[in-house]
Amino acid sequence: MSSSIFPSWLGGYEVRDHVKNPNIVVGEHTYYSGYYHDKHFEDQCVRYLLGDHSSRAVWESGIFGDVDKLMIGKYCSIASGATFMLAGNQGHRHDWVSSFPFDVSQFGGKVKSGFERAGDTVIGNDVWIGTECVIMPGITIGDGAVIGARAVVTKNVAPYSVVVGNPGQAVKKRFSDEQINLLLEMKWWDWPLETLQRNMDLMCSSDIEALFERYRHFESL
Repeated sequence: MSSSIFPSWLGGYEVRDHVKNPNIVVGEHTYYSGYYHDKHFEDQCVRYLLGDHSSRAVWESGIFGDVDKLMIGKYCSIASGATFMLAGNQGHRHDWVSSFPFDVSQFGGKVKSGFERAGDTVIGNDVWIGTECVIMPGITIGDGAVIGARAVVTKNVAPYSVVVGNPGQAVKKRFSDEQINLLLEMKWWDWPLETLQRNMDLMCSSDIEALFERYRHFESL
């Protein structure tokens, strides 16, 4: 299979260099590898977010006011075909008699808007998002989490949790609670590139305690 956007499944591109929607905020080094779906991240992965090419004029008119945003941290790995669902409930109220989003121009002035926002969708730092998984609106995924292929994430995910299945369930943590606390304190994703380069021997290891010792004893690492 050939791809005009992604020449190989071995590579990808830095997402923030290709995002045009002002309601998508992405940190540095986060990449998308979309070889198997052959579309750009914003076109393939982001659904129903005001401010894209099809809704830019409506969003800029201001009639919606503030809208939910998609916010992704640094050093995240996003696999081909992952989907971020936005726009809250998209006007469908399952607690009303009908979930249909009636249009006032067709059904009259008694129509009420069923639209409800879900809040920003927030993806932390160093999150690995597997192929064709679905992230539902308003979800927060903590730093260091792993979302398995085709998982459907319907609730918030704790840092460094591994989530699989439909609905997504946390099946384990990547590290012990003590190690997770050390990682969250260090926030290595905020370190300057030169600092990371000097500490790659421990970044590419499971020795979290040793990395923390360097962090604790050397102000600038």
